[in-house]
Amino acid sequence: MMVNRWWVYQKERFPVLKHGLPIAVFSVSAVSYSVLVHGRRMPSIAAMVVAFVSVFLFFLQMRIADEFKDFADDARYRPYRPVPRGLVSLRELGWLGVGTAIIQLLLAFWLSPSLALLLGLVWLYFGLMCKEFFVRDWLKGHPLVYMLSHLVYVPLINLYASACDWLVVGNVPNAKIFWFLAASFFTGTAIEIGRKIRAPEAEEFGVETYSAIWGRGKAVVAWVWVLGLSAIATSIAASQINFTTPVSWLLGILLASVVGVGWLFLQKPLTKRAKLIEAMTALWTLLVYLCLGIVPLLLRL
Repeated sequence: MMVNRWWVYQKERFPVLKHGLPIAVFSVSAVSYSVLVHGRRMPSIAAMVVAFVSVFLFFLQMRIADEFKDFADDARYRPYRPVPRGLVSLRELGWLGVGTAIIQLLLAFWLSPSLALLLGLVWLYFGLMCKEFFVRDWLKGHPLVYMLSHLVYVPLINLYASACDWLVVGNVPNAKIFWFLAASFFTGTAIEIGRKIRAPEAEEFGVETYSAIWGRGKAVVAWVWVLGLSAIATSIAASQINFTTPVSWLLGILLASVVGVGWLFLQKPLTKRAKLIEAMTALWTLLVYLCLGIVPLLLRL
């Protein structure tokens, strides 16, 4: 049945419940941080809803784009995935992507017509990403540049989410938001690296992981360094909203835990320890966004 097929697809490729909570924290924190740096008390419910739905659909669109981009490799190396095995088709996914874009556009016009202009900018960058910036072969030969060029999309999404507050109330973005966007960039980079660090027995032929490309040691060091940069950007962002002390204590504990998890994996690179790296990154991300938006806003009420 149609419904059952899509239920299986989301379960395997984009679990709604698993992604829903962190995306809600991500988007609501962006709105909350904007409220805090612009000196107001509360964001509107409409702003938070539009930010959440729009950001959720941005990430879904990224998954759909990956299905198109990776189809040839998936058919060759990973035929067990939903699209190669015929569970859903690329055509169906394409129409789903169009539907999500229509929803985003309608929500933007409903909240503020000017928001649609920024939505167009996000879509433009997304389109360039899908086309690999028209230098696909060069980017494939430079995996670090490839990764960073795509991760710019994360703070761009965050900018859009925060604009559901500052743009709608007629403000220009406060320069302090830059540090929030920087924190999101480094945190997103850590997520990307962390999810592609694997134990030797979990490496798949034809699947490019950073543990395979760079080597396990360099991949883990890069993961730790990026989270260190995330900590710096997060601390500065927290200082902009007078929430430095609790965030500094939290980051100190998290950084010590990150180093410990990385050391454990390098000592014995098992799959369960690789998954611990991914889990640690997820915990870091969740706590950083909570402390840069939702928690300080609630404490001020």
